[in-house]
Formats: sequence, C-alpha cells, structure tokens
Amino acid sequence: MSAVGEDAAGGTVAKHAPAEINTSVAHPARVYDYWRGGKDNCPADRRVAEQVIDVLPSVEASARANRAFMVRAARFLAAEAGITQFLDIGTGIPTSPNLHEVVQAIAPRARVVYTDNDPIVLVHACALLTSGPEGRTGYVDADVRDPARILREAAGTLDLRQPVALLLVAILQYVTDEDDPWGIVRELVAGVPSGSCLVVSHPCVEAGAPRAAAGMEILNRLLAQPVTPRGVSGVARFFDGLELVPPGLVVTTAWRPEPGDDGNDPIGEATMLCGVARKP
Repeated sequence: MSAVGEDAAGGTVAKHAPAEINTSVAHPARVYDYWRGGKDNCPADRRVAEQVIDVLPSVEASARANRAFMVRAARFLAAEAGITQFLDIGTGIPTSPNLHEVVQAIAPRARVVYTDNDPIVLVHACALLTSGPEGRTGYVDADVRDPARILREAAGTLDLRQPVALLLVAILQYVTDEDDPWGIVRELVAGVPSGSCLVVSHPCVEAGAPRAAAGMEILNRLLAQPVTPRGVSGVARFFDGLELVPPGLVVTTAWRPEPGDDGNDPIGEATMLCGVARKP
C-alpha cells in the first residue's frame, strides 16, 4: 500500500514515486485525452487515435459527450439528489472542470475521492487536490479490480455511513469478463449505504455497427490494455438491484440534456450508454 500525504485542503495523495511512463507506446488515457481535445498526449497516442478516427469519425464527439454526461450527472447528484460525497473510480487524466470543481460549486462542503492505478494520472494528481476551503479531496492509487481496497482507503476522506455517489465513467470496458466487472460493481455498491448512487458510462457495440467494431479492433491490437465493448444487456446488468433515475439507460447525449443541447444521438456508431441509479 502506498504512503499517503495530506494537502492544505485536507486532501490525500499517494507520495511514492510513480512507475516509469513509456511515451513510445500508446496509452488508453492519453489516446482518450486526444479525442477529448486535451494536450496530455504523445505522438504514439496521436497515431493510434487518428487510426481509430479514420474508421470511426464519431469517436471524438463520443469522448466529448461522455465527459459532458459526467458533468451533468455530478450536478444532478449535488443539486437535486443532495449527495455531497463522491468516489470517482478510474479518474483518468484531469480535465477542467474536474469533478470536485463541479460539485463544490454547488455544495462547497462536498468531499471527493479520485481513484486510479495509472502512473500518468498519479503524476497529475496534485491538480485533483485543489479543494475549496470547506470541502476535501483525496486520491487513492488503486486498481478498479480491488474494490475492497478502494473502499477501505476512500474511508479516510469519505464517511461511508452516509450516501456516496460512485462514478465509473468509461472505465469498466477495461475490465474483461473474466475479471467480472459486474461483481466489482456489486461489491462497491454493497459498501455504501441506502441512498447512494451509481453512475456508469460504457461503450456499447451491438451487431450491425461495423465501424465501431473496426475501431475497437485497432485499439485492442495497438494498446497493451484490452478494451471490452458490451451490448445493451451487458451494460444494463451494472444497475441490477438499483433504481434507475429517469431517463434510464440511454446514450450519453440523451441523459438530461441541458437547454441548447441536442438530445438525439449525433455520435453515431461510437455509442456510449450511460445511467444513474439509486441504491434503495
């Protein structure tokens, strides 16, 4: 277990040296950053990202729509659901606005714990620990496949006796069926009380989407970390036993679009399904 330090706002971050970062090989977080319009990527990442764009032009819009969904879901949870504790698993490279900035603008006392096992994200972790004076942020260096450790270490910042929003946004596709992503989600949900919420987004590739399948094939050939797209039924299983918040399981652009947003599905075959559900 890594050593943990505390920042001025009461946040925590691992203090051990990150593993060596190999910029000559494309990395999922940096490829995604490129699609999202970020600058934390390298030539190897851009080459792979562009190869996917060539066969699946809608992938960039899909990445941006996924981020916009996360922001809308966080605002809903803080403003309407009254949740003030957030556990973001598979954080990825920080992007403004970060989760704590979104929720603390609504609920200044909100507490946010970010979790990732990626040395690239660890390098950027200080950007995630800029909590407002009334709130608190933390960072846990752990793998999504170790939910017991995530919950244990998150309890240093969060009160797990009170409702928590669990965010698994565009992360579960990196967990193979053999590692049972549904069991991981069940264990995480079991570790938080009634009234907590689960937020999931996940790429969905059904039969008849050849360009999306071609994009996934490129990623699985050129990235060290495999990607497992799932059908609608596979994504829906993450919400078993929970109460889906309207509009239910939908594409990211259709989840509570704000005025001026296009609630249709402009992202074509690069479909990300998403949902927010409450634990009874």
